[in-house]
Amino acid sequence: MNDKPVFRGSYTALVTPFADGVVDHAALRALVDWQIESGTHGLVPVGTTGESPTLSHEEHRAVVETVIRQAAGRVPVIAGAGSNNTREAVELALHAQQAGADGVLVVTPYYNKPNQEGLYQHFAAVAEAVSVPIIVYNIPPRSVVDISVATMARLAELKNIVGVKDATGNVGRILQQRAACGAEFVQFSGDDILALASVAVGAIGVISVVSNVAPRLCADLQNAALAGDFKTALALQDRLTALQQALFLEAGVTGAKYGLSLLGRVREEVRLPLVDSAEPTKKAIRDAMVLAGVLDA
Repeated sequence: MNDKPVFRGSYTALVTPFADGVVDHAALRALVDWQIESGTHGLVPVGTTGESPTLSHEEHRAVVETVIRQAAGRVPVIAGAGSNNTREAVELALHAQQAGADGVLVVTPYYNKPNQEGLYQHFAAVAEAVSVPIIVYNIPPRSVVDISVATMARLAELKNIVGVKDATGNVGRILQQRAACGAEFVQFSGDDILALASVAVGAIGVISVVSNVAPRLCADLQNAALAGDFKTALALQDRLTALQQALFLEAGVTGAKYGLSLLGRVREEVRLPLVDSAEPTKKAIRDAMVLAGVLDA
Protein backbone atom coordinates (compact mmCIF):
# COMPACT_ATOMS: atom_id res chain seq x y z
CA MET A 1 0.00 0.00 0.00
CA ASN A 2 2.96 2.36 -0.53
CA ASP A 3 3.18 5.22 -3.03
CA LYS A 4 -0.57 5.49 -3.51
CA PRO A 5 -1.66 8.50 -5.61
CA VAL A 6 -4.46 10.75 -4.49
CA PHE A 7 -7.67 10.41 -6.52
CA ARG A 8 -10.54 12.50 -5.18
CA GLY A 9 -13.78 14.16 -6.21
CA SER A 10 -16.09 13.93 -9.21
CA TYR A 11 -14.67 11.87 -12.07
CA THR A 12 -16.72 11.74 -15.25
CA ALA A 13 -17.23 8.39 -16.97
CA LEU A 14 -16.99 10.01 -20.39
CA VAL A 15 -19.23 9.14 -23.28
CA THR A 16 -17.57 8.45 -26.62
CA PRO A 17 -19.09 10.80 -29.24
CA PHE A 18 -19.95 9.33 -32.63
CA ALA A 19 -20.74 11.03 -35.94
CA ASP A 20 -22.14 8.87 -38.72
CA GLY A 21 -20.75 5.71 -37.19
CA VAL A 22 -17.21 6.85 -36.42
CA VAL A 23 -15.64 8.32 -33.29
CA ASP A 24 -15.94 12.12 -33.31
CA HIS A 25 -12.58 13.16 -31.87
CA ALA A 26 -13.29 16.87 -32.30
CA ALA A 27 -16.41 16.56 -30.15
CA LEU A 28 -14.45 14.45 -27.67
CA ARG A 29 -11.75 17.09 -27.32
CA ALA A 30 -14.37 19.80 -26.79
CA LEU A 31 -16.11 17.61 -24.22
CA VAL A 32 -12.85 17.17 -22.29
CA ASP A 33 -12.30 20.93 -22.21
CA TRP A 34 -15.88 21.63 -21.08
CA GLN A 35 -15.66 19.04 -18.34
CA ILE A 36 -12.42 20.46 -16.97
CA GLU A 37 -13.66 24.05 -17.23
CA SER A 38 -16.79 23.00 -15.33
CA GLY A 39 -14.77 21.77 -12.36
CA THR A 40 -14.66 18.02 -12.99
CA HIS A 41 -11.81 16.54 -10.96
CA GLY A 42 -10.90 13.66 -13.29
CA LEU A 43 -11.87 11.82 -16.47
CA VAL A 44 -12.55 8.15 -17.11
CA PRO A 45 -12.74 7.33 -20.84
CA VAL A 46 -13.66 4.01 -22.48
CA GLY A 47 -15.59 2.48 -19.63
CA THR A 48 -19.14 1.18 -19.91
CA THR A 49 -20.43 4.72 -20.47
CA GLY A 50 -17.78 5.16 -23.15
CA GLU A 51 -19.32 2.20 -25.02
CA SER A 52 -16.10 0.21 -24.76
CA PRO A 53 -17.84 -3.08 -25.68
CA THR A 54 -18.58 -1.73 -29.16
CA LEU A 55 -15.25 0.00 -29.81
CA SER A 56 -12.55 -1.74 -31.80
CA HIS A 57 -9.15 -2.01 -30.14
CA GLU A 58 -7.89 0.70 -32.48
CA GLU A 59 -10.77 3.01 -31.55
CA HIS A 60 -10.34 2.25 -27.84
CA ARG A 61 -6.67 3.21 -27.95
CA ALA A 62 -7.34 6.33 -30.01
CA VAL A 63 -9.99 7.58 -27.54
CA VAL A 64 -7.60 7.06 -24.62
CA GLU A 65 -4.87 8.96 -26.43
CA THR A 66 -7.17 11.83 -27.39
CA VAL A 67 -8.45 12.29 -23.83
CA ILE A 68 -4.96 12.18 -22.30
CA ARG A 69 -3.57 14.58 -24.87
CA GLN A 70 -6.47 17.03 -24.51
CA ALA A 71 -6.49 16.89 -20.71
CA ALA A 72 -2.79 17.76 -20.86
CA GLY A 73 -2.24 17.08 -17.17
CA ARG A 74 -4.98 19.46 -16.01
CA VAL A 75 -6.87 16.62 -14.32
CA PRO A 76 -6.07 12.93 -13.85
CA VAL A 77 -7.19 10.47 -16.52
CA ILE A 78 -8.10 6.95 -15.42
CA ALA A 79 -8.46 4.92 -18.62
CA GLY A 80 -10.83 2.00 -18.91
CA ALA A 81 -8.88 -1.22 -19.41
CA GLY A 82 -11.42 -3.88 -18.57
CA SER A 83 -12.10 -7.21 -20.22
CA ASN A 84 -13.25 -10.70 -19.28
CA ASN A 85 -10.13 -11.89 -21.10
CA THR A 86 -7.16 -11.34 -18.78
CA ARG A 87 -4.67 -11.12 -21.63
CA GLU A 88 -6.76 -8.42 -23.30
CA ALA A 89 -7.09 -6.48 -20.03
CA VAL A 90 -3.30 -6.56 -19.67
CA GLU A 91 -2.85 -5.27 -23.23
CA LEU A 92 -5.31 -2.42 -22.69
CA ALA A 93 -3.68 -1.48 -19.38
CA LEU A 94 -0.22 -1.51 -20.95
CA HIS A 95 -1.39 0.79 -23.71
CA ALA A 96 -3.00 3.19 -21.21
CA GLN A 97 0.23 3.28 -19.23
CA GLN A 98 2.31 3.94 -22.35
CA ALA A 99 -0.12 6.67 -23.42
CA GLY A 100 0.36 8.49 -20.12
CA ALA A 101 -2.78 7.62 -18.16
CA ASP A 102 -2.69 8.42 -14.46
CA GLY A 103 -4.46 5.15 -13.67
CA VAL A 104 -6.54 2.37 -15.19
CA LEU A 105 -10.02 1.15 -14.34
CA VAL A 106 -10.29 -2.65 -14.59
CA VAL A 107 -13.75 -4.17 -14.40
CA THR A 108 -14.67 -7.48 -12.80
CA PRO A 109 -14.62 -10.18 -15.51
CA TYR A 110 -18.15 -10.54 -16.82
CA TYR A 111 -20.04 -13.46 -18.37
CA ASN A 112 -17.48 -16.19 -17.61
CA LYS A 113 -18.19 -16.08 -13.84
CA PRO A 114 -14.79 -16.76 -12.22
CA ASN A 115 -14.67 -17.74 -8.56
CA GLN A 116 -12.94 -15.56 -5.95
CA GLU A 117 -9.51 -17.04 -6.67
CA GLY A 118 -10.02 -16.45 -10.39
CA LEU A 119 -10.99 -12.85 -9.69
CA TYR A 120 -7.88 -12.37 -7.59
CA GLN A 121 -5.61 -13.90 -10.23
CA HIS A 122 -7.16 -11.77 -12.97
CA PHE A 123 -6.43 -8.48 -11.21
CA ALA A 124 -3.06 -9.72 -9.95
CA ALA A 125 -2.01 -10.45 -13.53
CA VAL A 126 -2.87 -6.92 -14.61
CA ALA A 127 -1.09 -5.50 -11.55
CA GLU A 128 2.00 -7.56 -12.36
CA ALA A 129 2.09 -6.30 -15.94
CA VAL A 130 1.85 -2.55 -15.27
CA SER A 131 3.08 -0.05 -12.71
CA VAL A 132 0.29 2.50 -13.23
CA PRO A 133 -2.26 2.69 -10.37
CA ILE A 134 -5.24 0.35 -10.77
CA ILE A 135 -8.82 1.00 -9.68
CA VAL A 136 -10.83 -2.21 -9.46
CA TYR A 137 -14.39 -1.87 -10.79
CA ASN A 138 -16.82 -4.07 -8.88
CA ILE A 139 -20.25 -4.04 -10.55
CA PRO A 140 -22.18 -7.23 -9.74
CA PRO A 141 -25.35 -6.21 -11.64
CA ARG A 142 -23.38 -6.33 -14.91
CA SER A 143 -20.64 -8.87 -14.17
CA VAL A 144 -22.89 -11.30 -12.22
CA VAL A 145 -20.03 -12.06 -9.81
CA ASP A 146 -19.22 -9.92 -6.75
CA ILE A 147 -15.70 -9.37 -5.45
CA SER A 148 -15.93 -10.30 -1.78
CA VAL A 149 -14.55 -8.04 0.93
CA ALA A 150 -11.94 -10.70 1.71
CA THR A 151 -10.79 -10.81 -1.91
CA MET A 152 -10.72 -7.02 -2.09
CA ALA A 153 -8.48 -7.01 0.99
CA ARG A 154 -6.08 -9.40 -0.76
CA LEU A 155 -6.05 -7.17 -3.83
CA ALA A 156 -5.38 -4.10 -1.68
CA GLU A 157 -2.11 -5.70 -0.61
CA LEU A 158 -0.79 -5.46 -4.18
CA LYS A 159 1.26 -2.31 -4.50
CA ASN A 160 -0.44 -0.70 -7.49
CA ILE A 161 -4.03 -1.71 -6.77
CA VAL A 162 -4.99 1.51 -5.06
CA GLY A 163 -8.77 1.43 -4.84
CA VAL A 164 -12.19 0.41 -6.07
CA LYS A 165 -15.11 1.84 -7.98
CA ASP A 166 -17.90 0.27 -5.95
CA ALA A 167 -21.16 -0.26 -7.82
CA THR A 168 -22.59 -2.91 -5.53
CA GLY A 169 -25.43 -0.58 -4.54
CA ASN A 170 -24.56 -1.23 -0.90
CA VAL A 171 -23.24 1.75 1.05
CA GLY A 172 -22.33 -0.62 3.86
CA ARG A 173 -19.75 -2.21 1.57
CA ILE A 174 -17.75 1.03 1.73
CA LEU A 175 -17.47 0.63 5.50
CA GLN A 176 -16.63 -3.07 5.26
CA GLN A 177 -13.88 -2.43 2.72
CA ARG A 178 -12.56 0.48 4.76
CA ALA A 179 -12.16 -1.87 7.71
CA ALA A 180 -10.62 -4.66 5.63
CA CYS A 181 -8.43 -2.65 3.25
CA GLY A 182 -7.50 0.38 5.35
CA ALA A 183 -8.65 3.98 5.33
CA GLU A 184 -6.10 4.87 2.65
CA PHE A 185 -7.68 2.47 0.13
CA VAL A 186 -9.39 4.72 -2.43
CA GLN A 187 -13.12 4.10 -2.73
CA PHE A 188 -15.19 5.73 -5.46
CA SER A 189 -18.94 5.38 -5.53
CA GLY A 190 -20.04 3.78 -8.79
CA ASP A 191 -23.68 4.75 -8.25
CA ASP A 192 -24.55 8.41 -8.79
CA ILE A 193 -27.53 8.39 -6.47
CA LEU A 194 -25.41 6.91 -3.66
CA ALA A 195 -22.43 9.20 -4.14
CA LEU A 196 -23.25 11.59 -1.30
CA ALA A 197 -24.09 8.80 1.12
CA SER A 198 -20.90 6.97 0.15
CA VAL A 199 -18.73 10.00 0.93
CA ALA A 200 -20.41 10.24 4.33
CA VAL A 201 -19.08 6.76 5.19
CA GLY A 202 -15.59 7.06 3.74
CA ALA A 203 -15.63 7.20 -0.07
CA ILE A 204 -13.49 9.90 -1.65
CA GLY A 205 -15.66 10.65 -4.64
CA VAL A 206 -17.69 9.25 -7.50
CA ILE A 207 -17.08 7.98 -11.01
CA SER A 208 -20.18 9.52 -12.47
CA VAL A 209 -22.43 9.15 -15.49
CA VAL A 210 -24.56 12.13 -14.49
CA SER A 211 -21.55 14.46 -14.53
CA ASN A 212 -21.47 14.09 -18.31
CA VAL A 213 -24.58 16.29 -18.32
CA ALA A 214 -24.19 18.24 -15.06
CA PRO A 215 -20.44 18.48 -14.41
CA ARG A 216 -20.52 21.65 -12.32
CA LEU A 217 -23.27 20.41 -10.00
CA CYS A 218 -21.58 17.05 -9.49
CA ALA A 219 -18.20 18.67 -8.81
CA ASP A 220 -19.71 21.19 -6.41
CA LEU A 221 -21.53 18.42 -4.55
CA GLN A 222 -18.31 16.46 -4.10
CA ASN A 223 -16.38 19.56 -3.07
CA ALA A 224 -18.96 20.30 -0.38
CA ALA A 225 -19.26 16.73 0.86
CA LEU A 226 -15.52 16.16 1.02
CA ALA A 227 -15.17 19.43 2.97
CA GLY A 228 -17.76 18.17 5.47
CA ASP A 229 -20.38 20.70 4.38
CA PHE A 230 -23.25 18.26 4.12
CA LYS A 231 -25.91 20.98 4.27
CA THR A 232 -24.68 22.41 0.98
CA ALA A 233 -24.09 18.95 -0.45
CA LEU A 234 -27.63 17.87 0.36
CA ALA A 235 -29.08 20.98 -1.27
CA LEU A 236 -27.15 20.13 -4.44
CA GLN A 237 -28.26 16.51 -4.17
CA ASP A 238 -31.88 17.68 -4.10
CA ARG A 239 -31.34 19.29 -7.49
CA LEU A 240 -29.70 16.16 -8.91
CA THR A 241 -31.89 13.32 -7.64
CA ALA A 242 -34.43 13.40 -10.48
CA LEU A 243 -31.64 13.51 -13.07
CA GLN A 244 -29.80 10.64 -11.39
CA GLN A 245 -32.96 8.58 -11.73
CA ALA A 246 -33.95 9.68 -15.23
CA LEU A 247 -30.60 8.96 -16.85
CA PHE A 248 -30.82 5.34 -15.72
CA LEU A 249 -34.36 4.59 -16.83
CA GLU A 250 -32.57 2.90 -19.72
CA ALA A 251 -28.85 2.33 -20.38
CA GLY A 252 -26.99 5.22 -18.75
CA VAL A 253 -25.00 6.09 -21.86
CA THR A 254 -28.10 6.57 -24.00
CA GLY A 255 -29.55 8.98 -21.45
CA ALA A 256 -26.26 10.82 -21.06
CA LYS A 257 -25.88 11.25 -24.81
CA TYR A 258 -29.44 12.48 -25.13
CA GLY A 259 -28.84 15.01 -22.35
CA LEU A 260 -25.61 16.14 -23.98
CA SER A 261 -27.38 16.48 -27.32
CA LEU A 262 -29.85 18.90 -25.69
CA LEU A 263 -26.85 20.94 -24.58
CA GLY A 264 -25.35 20.87 -28.07
CA ARG A 265 -22.28 18.95 -26.91
CA VAL A 266 -22.50 15.63 -28.77
CA ARG A 267 -24.85 13.78 -31.07
CA GLU A 268 -27.30 11.36 -29.51
CA GLU A 269 -25.81 8.57 -31.63
CA VAL A 270 -25.00 5.22 -29.98
CA ARG A 271 -23.94 1.87 -31.41
CA LEU A 272 -25.99 -1.29 -31.57
CA PRO A 273 -27.11 -3.17 -29.61
CA LEU A 274 -27.91 0.14 -27.86
CA VAL A 275 -30.52 2.40 -29.44
CA ASP A 276 -31.76 5.90 -28.66
CA SER A 277 -33.83 6.35 -25.52
CA ALA A 278 -37.60 6.01 -25.81
CA GLU A 279 -39.68 9.20 -25.83
CA PRO A 280 -41.00 8.82 -22.24
CA THR A 281 -37.39 8.50 -21.05
CA LYS A 282 -36.36 11.55 -23.05
CA LYS A 283 -39.14 13.58 -21.48
CA ALA A 284 -38.06 12.50 -18.00
CA ILE A 285 -34.48 13.50 -18.78
CA ARG A 286 -35.49 16.90 -20.17
CA ASP A 287 -37.68 17.62 -17.17
CA ALA A 288 -34.93 16.54 -14.76
CA MET A 289 -32.34 18.70 -16.50
CA VAL A 290 -34.65 21.71 -16.18
CA LEU A 291 -35.21 20.92 -12.50
CA ALA A 292 -31.45 20.65 -11.95
CA GLY A 293 -30.96 24.01 -13.62
CA VAL A 294 -28.70 22.76 -16.41
CA LEU A 295 -31.28 23.25 -19.20
CA ASP A 296 -33.65 26.14 -19.80
CA ALA A 297 -37.36 25.33 -19.65
